[in-house]
Amino acid sequence: MENKIRDLAFADEFIYAKLIENVVDHDVADAIVVNLSPRPLVTGDEHPAIVPAWKSTWLRGGRIKSAERVALLKVKRATNLGGAMFRGWDWLGNRIRSFPRDTPLFISKQDEVGSVTTDPRVFTNERTAHEAPQSFTLKLNLWWSPGDTDCFIHHEHPFLETHTQIHGSGRMQKFKQRDPSTLYEDVVMPVGYSHDPFCRVTGKNEWTYPWHRYYADTDSVWLAVELHP
Repeated sequence: MENKIRDLAFADEFIYAKLIENVVDHDVADAIVVNLSPRPLVTGDEHPAIVPAWKSTWLRGGRIKSAERVALLKVKRATNLGGAMFRGWDWLGNRIRSFPRDTPLFISKQDEVGSVTTDPRVFTNERTAHEAPQSFTLKLNLWWSPGDTDCFIHHEHPFLETHTQIHGSGRMQKFKQRDPSTLYEDVVMPVGYSHDPFCRVTGKNEWTYPWHRYYADTDSVWLAVELHP
């Protein structure tokens, strides 16, 4: 079935969030388009362009010519967007006991959107050929925090992940230790940008991440894309 579309679990009156599968000639009025596939997404008509696997673009009156699976996202109402906790979003400190008690970081409902087959080392850009493909469960959620928020330095993840900036601006940062003074890479995240994965494959279903965090420069919403083995 072409252009199979549904709301994502975190769609509400503030955030437009759709999942579309088997996309063919789908017009997009104004939204961030995230390629949720290991295969390229093609945009445009007269001048086709490629959005690589797990990357994104911002279409305004544009067209998705073809894609396997995409998410369309846009903050449609910014006023009182920060009241996410009153709309079912959870403060991360409720889930992680060691999380700083004064950090305003909130997570939306998670949506399990389906399965995907890819080579983990292709996902992490360690090689280009799919030599050892495996199946993953693909899960999405949104994060929200106000400006100037340190969203916690960590390196523990039992999954592959990347992120896309949906609203505001922030940075994905890498550190030598769990100490802000050891920062060694700052990846700027403007609206519509998806960063390259930070992790490396170190064994069967084992991924090693550097110490890293998201830092919100302004009030921000960003998408987490997780591949669970």
